[in-house]
Amino acid sequence: MRAIVLIPARLASKRLPNKALLPIAGKPLIAHVVERGLEAKIGPVHVATDSEEIAAIARALGVEATLTCREHACGSDRLGEALTRIDPDERYGAVVNLQGDLPFLPSGALAAALSLLDDAAVDIGTLATLAAREEEASPDTPKIVGTLVAPRRLRAHYFSRARVPFGEGPIYRHLGVYAFRRRALRRFVSLPVSPLEARERLEQLRALEDGMRIDAALLDKAPVSVDTIDDLGALREATNDSGGKA
Repeated sequence: MRAIVLIPARLASKRLPNKALLPIAGKPLIAHVVERGLEAKIGPVHVATDSEEIAAIARALGVEATLTCREHACGSDRLGEALTRIDPDERYGAVVNLQGDLPFLPSGALAAALSLLDDAAVDIGTLATLAAREEEASPDTPKIVGTLVAPRRLRAHYFSRARVPFGEGPIYRHLGVYAFRRRALRRFVSLPVSPLEARERLEQLRALEDGMRIDAALLDKAPVSVDTIDDLGALREATNDSGGKA
């Protein structure tokens, strides 16, 4: 399948407003994410945003940007709107949702998520890694519960902000990347927000509640995700960045 990488980005982040524009190592966060999409070399990169300022940064990096409405329940819904304009002829059979809070995603990670769609039974491919001890109970770190169906692959049964599953054993952290079959994304955006999605504030639960299959490729190491001001400070410290203007 031909693939396109879409990056949903908005200004109204609840936990960290204007997150996409915040500087890290001399560049706004969204610029780092765009660069990760380009480095993956799995298809064209496009930004879907509610902000002219974010769109201008994307275009300056040589990628297209589409302005979407502000009122979307999640990033995948934003992509669904953008895709109808970007690719009305459905040239791309796979859509990779690279969320705008992963500025330093490892090389090969997007390709790993996309490769899960080689299995015809899989609707959505995603990524996971072992959670650090301090992440296990943190509501800012989504967890994935699944069954190992191959040495480095989980079939997802549930996602939660709580520490799950109960008992001894590994706890896996979910990473915000989704490789959708085109028909799966079309199905996803046609559905209303589901009860568990609303309760956990995790969009992928809408797909599971509707019976879609999600598999996750396991990475050796988790990239830093920028969700809170503490995440931003830790990342700036790691990159010896003072937080000055980009």
